[in-house]
Amino acid sequence: MKLKTALCKFIYHTILRWKAEVSVPDFKKCIICAAPHTSNLDLIMGKLFIGAVGRKSGFMMKKEWFVWPLGYIFRAMGGIAVNRTKRNGSLVAATVEQANNSDTFRVAITPEGTRKANARWKKGFYNIALEAKLPIVLLGIDYKRKIVSATQYIIPSGNYDVDLAQIKEFFCQFTARHPAQFAV
Repeated sequence: MKLKTALCKFIYHTILRWKAEVSVPDFKKCIICAAPHTSNLDLIMGKLFIGAVGRKSGFMMKKEWFVWPLGYIFRAMGGIAVNRTKRNGSLVAATVEQANNSDTFRVAITPEGTRKANARWKKGFYNIALEAKLPIVLLGIDYKRKIVSATQYIIPSGNYDVDLAQIKEFFCQFTARHPAQFAV
């Protein structure tokens, strides 16, 4: 067992006493749709979970967090800075290109796009998966049960509304760190 995996398992399971549920394949390429996202702690729990189950993933985060020294740390952890003021599709196109040109590509995206309640989820995660022909792994964080779960994935059909309804249905079973801030 690698040292990083052992350390993540020790912190995640032994110290924090969280559980992991994983039944999705370890795809070489995928988009990880992580929700609910109501706290900065979600990133830590997600990264500990991914490490504890012996997998790897990058993540997207607003560019404002990528200042020294945090920027260096987040990039080392697989962070990708996102400029949320630009909405011209360039991030989707660049991410699709990166996925298509990589042997392995796994990136976690929070569809709410914010830690505040937002029932209007961003479409970027879906568009990236659809255009790059990648599965979307659904990763739910449940603070009440102290579990992170990756037990379902979808292949985007191109019908965003139908697929999003299925995705949101999956996330209804999870309790956010700040439940009042989670809207499905």
